[in-house]
Amino acid sequence: MIVTVTLNAALDDTYEVPDARSGEVNRVAAVHRRPGGKGVNVARVLRGLGHEVVATGLSGGAAGRQIEEGLASLGVPASFSPVAAESRRTVTVVGPDVTMFCEPGPTVTAAEWDGFLARYESLTSDAAVIVLSGSLPPGVPPDAYAELARRAAGPVILDADGEALRLGVAGRPDVVKPNADELPFLIHICRCPRRG
Repeated sequence: MIVTVTLNAALDDTYEVPDARSGEVNRVAAVHRRPGGKGVNVARVLRGLGHEVVATGLSGGAAGRQIEEGLASLGVPASFSPVAAESRRTVTVVGPDVTMFCEPGPTVTAAEWDGFLARYESLTSDAAVIVLSGSLPPGVPPDAYAELARRAAGPVILDADGEALRLGVAGRPDVVKPNADELPFLIHICRCPRRG
C-alpha cells in the first residue's frame, strides 16, 4: 500500500471565465470542484493507475468534509486527522490567463498535530511507500517532513518547497522530487558545487 500525506489539503475550485477582465464584474461560465493538494493529487493518480493507496493528512470544517467526500467518490480511501479550523480552498480563474489564489490553510494545534502523528504511525507501519507532499499549514512544525521521514517504517518520497523542503531533507527521505522552481533552492541547501 502507498500512503500519501497532505498536511495542507485543499478544496480546489476552478472558474472558467473566458472573457475575464480585471477590475470588472465577470460571469463564470463553469465551476469545477475537486479535492486537492499535492499528496491528494498523487493519491488520485495512483488510484487511477490501479495502485492500492490511502490518502491521509489534516482536514477540517465543511471544506475538509468535501475533500474527503470527493476522494471517496473517486474511489480513493482516505484517513484524515480532524482539525477544528476550516481546510483551505484554492481558486483558479481560467480565462485569457490563468490566475490562482491559495489560502494559507487551517491553524493546527499541538494536540491536533499529536493526533495526526498517531494516525500516521498506524497507517504507515506496513506501507510500501510513503509520499510526503505539499505545503505546511500554520501551526505544524516547520520540520514536520523531517520528523515524518524519520518515523516512517518504509521508503519516503518528499515533494515540497521552501522551508518545508529545506528542513525536510534533514529527515533523509529516500527520494526528493523537486520541480524546476524548487531545484535551485535544493541545490543551494545541499551546497553542491556549481559548474561554469
